[in-house]
Amino acid sequence: MKLQKTYVIAALALLCCFLWGSAFPCIKIGYEWFAIEGAGSQILFAGWRFFLAGVLTLLLFSVRDRKLLAIKRSSVPAVMGQGVLQTAVQYFFFYLGLAQTTGAKGSVIVASNAFFSILLARILWKSEKLSARKIEGCVIGFAGVVAVNLTPGAFGSGFSIMGEGFVLLSAVTYGVSNVTSKIISHREKPEAITAYQLMTGGLILILAGYAAGGEMGAFTLRSGLLFFYMAMLSTVAFTIWAMLLKYNPVSRVAPYGFSNPVFGTTLSAMFLGERLLTWNNLTALILVSAGIILVNMEGKKESCGNTMRGVLK
Repeated sequence: MKLQKTYVIAALALLCCFLWGSAFPCIKIGYEWFAIEGAGSQILFAGWRFFLAGVLTLLLFSVRDRKLLAIKRSSVPAVMGQGVLQTAVQYFFFYLGLAQTTGAKGSVIVASNAFFSILLARILWKSEKLSARKIEGCVIGFAGVVAVNLTPGAFGSGFSIMGEGFVLLSAVTYGVSNVTSKIISHREKPEAITAYQLMTGGLILILAGYAAGGEMGAFTLRSGLLFFYMAMLSTVAFTIWAMLLKYNPVSRVAPYGFSNPVFGTTLSAMFLGERLLTWNNLTALILVSAGIILVNMEGKKESCGNTMRGVLK
């Protein structure tokens, strides 16, 4: 299957990470254009974004299949639970935590989700191998995330439950959601799971945002187009990521997440007027690339081994 080939995994996973990375400058610009202030408004902004992404996914694939994209009644609890975990809980902790810590700390802590994904996958599936090379690749990739944030004073000082603690909970939640996504992937099509989990999580965030007194400014043409892009990137990225997790070991997909902060930093530099060609950006790119290559070398070795065992049988 094409989705199991290394170059396909790499291309699609990096596309997802590029799209997620582009959300960083978009969120900053969106806060300005929509006059977003305070945690309640931030959560509300996220909720409407993800709910719209779910609706777009539903419409897009319903038109493609010429019938409503639906899920079986027996799958409702699992898919809705995925929405609570992957969208509502993860982004609730992420938005609140990031408001109480530095962006550098947040990026590094969030990147640890790859470790949680791989460790949990190894515990739940015997077929998931936790080799020295995979660990080495993750460590090198994580070092790249640290490098991209190495600027004077970027990491601040101290640790707070409401700041770094919440961001860490967000990373753990995302790591768990990668594993649960694979667990429920046999129940429904990836696009169906994506549509309904995004709408579920988005609706919960909307209700939480309004409950916290959040509000959004008026839509204009430019802010509306920006918001549509942010919703669409979630539609595309979450759908493709779910497809990759369905057909591949978690440990072959999750490490690509280390490229998120690199894309985010690079695109922020391009669109927000920040410096782009710095030593830490280039170092991060090299380290993250090296880490991903190491993990995929291991994956290729495993694929060859599985092929040989199939021949011997």
